[in-house]
Amino acid sequence: MNLSDLMGSPIGQSIVKNVAGQFGLNEKQASTAVNTAIPAILSGMSKNVQTPEGAESLNKALETKHDGSLLDNLSGLLGGGNMDALMKDGGGILGHIFGNQVDDVQNGLAKKAGISSDKMGSIIKMLAPIVMAYLGKEKSSKNLSAGALGGLLEGVLGGGAKKKGGGLLDVVTGFLDKDKDGSALDDVIGMFTKKK
Repeated sequence: MNLSDLMGSPIGQSIVKNVAGQFGLNEKQASTAVNTAIPAILSGMSKNVQTPEGAESLNKALETKHDGSLLDNLSGLLGGGNMDALMKDGGGILGHIFGNQVDDVQNGLAKKAGISSDKMGSIIKMLAPIVMAYLGKEKSSKNLSAGALGGLLEGVLGGGAKKKGGGLLDVVTGFLDKDKDGSALDDVIGMFTKKK
């Protein structure tokens, strides 16, 4: 299953509805925010797994804390379960993925989605553990090693330019990936960190 499939599934629809309800957005705004944030999170992870250390670090996280079990009670969690813990975990994940560029990414995504930076910051914090859980479940079901995580991320992202008709996700990733290097992250950061 790639991310386009996920977002069209009951889990994806539940995420969008919860984002809309929690952050005072209509469903179209929430859908845009989610479909902008998730490819950026995945692109950041894709960049990280290009080094053996980065791949091993992600692999370890997916085998332990982020094994996919979060998805078993996602609706309960999003419906008011342990939200503070989810957000704290998300903040840690984003710090690991983006380092000191978290604010730049957050501001860039907020502008793309047409919502406030504060709301986008909370949305990406909420989404990061869900993305990790999804990857953990995919890794486990396919019995993948650290070295295969780059391929998993590419597959989840929809294969980028190699696939035709990849749906909204490819459109969003293509829109953000201005230099067509397969990673939207550098473009998101670049667009919103230029001072002049």
